[in-house]
Amino acid sequence: MNAFVHRWWISACDSARDPEGRRRMHAKAEQVFAGEPVSSGRPWREALGACGVDL
Repeated sequence: MNAFVHRWWISACDSARDPEGRRRMHAKAEQVFAGEPVSSGRPWREALGACGVDL
């Protein structure tokens, strides 16, 4: 039960902090499950570099 509550809490905090990002994530998941093509977004190196991670 603790694992479920922990995961729910993380999801709830994410939704409160970035509701539009959460909506986009759900929309993309629907596309993936429907077998529709999905854009790949930014490369990992670029995304991590923007956060200050040097690879």
